[in-house]
Formats: sequence, structure tokens, C-alpha cells
Amino acid sequence: MKLSLFMVLVAGLLPILCAGIAKSRLSEYDNHHPREWFRGLTGWRARADAAQSNSLEAFPFFAAGVLAAWHAGVDGFWVDQIASAFVIVRLAYIACYLADRASLRSLVWMVGHGLIVSLYILALRA
Repeated sequence: MKLSLFMVLVAGLLPILCAGIAKSRLSEYDNHHPREWFRGLTGWRARADAAQSNSLEAFPFFAAGVLAAWHAGVDGFWVDQIASAFVIVRLAYIACYLADRASLRSLVWMVGHGLIVSLYILALRA
């Protein structure tokens, strides 16, 4: 279960990674008006910001799924495997977003959410 806890930590840090990618031109970043600055981004930086938002949106559902599985007594091996797979899929999702591979990104998103749903199913069956 320590591995799945670590994966929750990593998933929680993914939005920060995406924000860092979007802000990679620090000399132009406006820390006084960050939201306005982000809205003015284009290209891969704008997609990095969108990946940041999506990562923030996916995180609570994922973290709650891991907690539900633990609480229900699901075998820790499976929780660890699913949590690890989710983080790997989220990294692929971010890469697809940055590379502007929209269809593949949508497919990867569905796989990621399927992994989260599997945590809830396992918790319900336990």
C-alpha cells in the first residue's frame, strides 16, 4: 500500500509539473496576473495548462478511489498495481496533450478513468 500512497502523491504533483511546463518562459511569466497570463498562452504551452486543469480535475476521483479501496480491504497488491498504472497513463495523457494528439489523448483519458472506476468496483465487491 505504500506504493499506491506514493502514486497518490505523484498524481497530486502532476498539475504542478504541467504548470511548470506551461511557464517554461519564466522571463515572460506574469506572477501578478497568472490566470490572465495563462489565458493568453497558445500552442503547447496552452495545452500544458489544459493538462494541468485536467490533472487537477482527475486527482480527487483517483485519490478517493484509492482510499475507498484501502478502506474496503481490497488486496493492497491490486490497489498498488492500479494506482501505478493510473499514474503511467496520466503521464501518457500529458504527453499526448503536449504533442497535440487529441484522439489518442481521449483514448488514454478513458483508460485512466477506467482504472479509477476499477478501484471503486473492487471496493464495492470487497
